Amino acid sequence: MTTPLPAGKGGYFASSRAPRYSILFSLPLLLLYEGLAALLETPQGGMRNGADALLRGLFSAVLGIHGPAILMTIVVLVGAGLIAMDMRRARENLRPVYFPLMLAESSVLAILFGLVIGTVTAQLLGAANLLAAGAPTDLAQMSWTTRLMLSLGAGLYEELFFRVLLVSGLVALAVKVFGWTRRSAVVMAVLVSAFVFSAFHYIPPYGDKLELTSFTFRFFSGVAFSALYVVRGFGITAWTHALYDAFLLLF
Repeated sequence: MTTPLPAGKGGYFASSRAPRYSILFSLPLLLLYEGLAALLETPQGGMRNGADALLRGLFSAVLGIHGPAILMTIVVLVGAGLIAMDMRRARENLRPVYFPLMLAESSVLAILFGLVIGTVTAQLLGAANLLAAGAPTDLAQMSWTTRLMLSLGAGLYEELFFRVLLVSGLVALAVKVFGWTRRSAVVMAVLVSAFVFSAFHYIPPYGDKLELTSFTFRFFSGVAFSALYVVRGFGITAWTHALYDAFLLLF
């Protein structure tokens, strides 16, 4: 769960991007999401975030019934390994005060993203009520606990899939294989991942009806989250996305 830009040590903004803070900060998202998903599950099955369902489906297709458990084991082990390596490299104790600061930063960013993205999309399309464009139309019929669970899952698994895997993978591919400059690679990765992120929400059978307003809204959301991931790392981006979705889906 590293970022395309190096995370040095020393100071809040540098340290909070590093795996030792970023991954530990995202751990409550994982526990809350999985706890709510288990609590809301019925004998007929349960609802999951789309990116989570996609990853689980891929692992199940390859590894069978134990695929989801293996996926979770890999996520936990890789995260623990990255934390351990980062702690050895940093050679400094964790500063607990950074975690509430990271939560405060994520909360402010979530509110700013909602206001800025809605305003930009409205200016481009002349559309109104754009907050509704960011959410599927059937969410009004869901319980608030289900909507909260989906918000947490979006922050965790969509950032893991579209930012950690896709953005980082595209940057590495462009730099190491095609010889691009890192800046050009990052710009390309941000735009491509934002397009894929938006398009993902319209894939059948559970996707929304494709509309220019909602697609544009989600595209700019994807640009914002991808850029934030590059600058601030996984943890801040995951929590910002989760809180951003929670504001949209709950209120």
